[in-house]
Amino acid sequence: MAQKTWHQSELVEKRETCINGQTITYTVKRSLRAKRVRLEVRQQTGLTVVVPHFYEIGQLSGLLQSKGRWISRNLSRCSHFKSLSAKKELRSGDTVPYLGRDLELVKRENHDGVGDVTLDGNILAVSPGLFKNGILELALEQWYRTEAAKLINERADKLSSQMGISYKRVAIRGQKTRWGSCSHRKNLSFNWKLIMAPEPVIDYVIIHELTHLKEMNHSKRFWELVAEYCPAWRDYKKWLKQHEADLSARLCA
Repeated sequence: MAQKTWHQSELVEKRETCINGQTITYTVKRSLRAKRVRLEVRQQTGLTVVVPHFYEIGQLSGLLQSKGRWISRNLSRCSHFKSLSAKKELRSGDTVPYLGRDLELVKRENHDGVGDVTLDGNILAVSPGLFKNGILELALEQWYRTEAAKLINERADKLSSQMGISYKRVAIRGQKTRWGSCSHRKNLSFNWKLIMAPEPVIDYVIIHELTHLKEMNHSKRFWELVAEYCPAWRDYKKWLKQHEADLSARLCA
């Protein structure tokens, strides 16, 4: 039986369906703002179906069956990356993503200070103490956050100037399901894992959030403004969707 709870303006409901012989539990969010049905598959939350407030729920079963191949493929991919995220600890010789390319982790004996992580071309040199103490993932996250703060602040400053949009400050956070957000107070927040993505993708997310300071919605006008400064935004949005689970799995969240 479906369980329902109210979350702000949304009615959240847990349901089950059978797709390709497999029982799948999914979440239905009945949204006051949604204009059409939207399917989302995320590593942390599984399948979520966002439907307009007026949507007839009886139609949902047929829709999910018609999208069965897509749902199964993406749930399988999330399951695969989830298993990867539970793998053994990182070791010297493993690779980690950075700005759309892979960096090789290399233990450097001449790095004396614990917490020392240095980028050298496509090599990420790491202090041996980090491997011995089992805190490599935490040190890498801190390095990523520092790199993300430097690059995103720089790009936000430049892009906001080009767009004629002002903001107050930038925060680097560890959101589970968002790449970026903005507030009515003109503060911007970005996920530190963005630093793993190619720079044009990072620029798209920054432009997206800056545009929200003019249009606090996803209207036609909003996307027109985004396209003005990021013509290939559809490609970058698609890239993020395709690589979301992968980026989450490459390091401990």
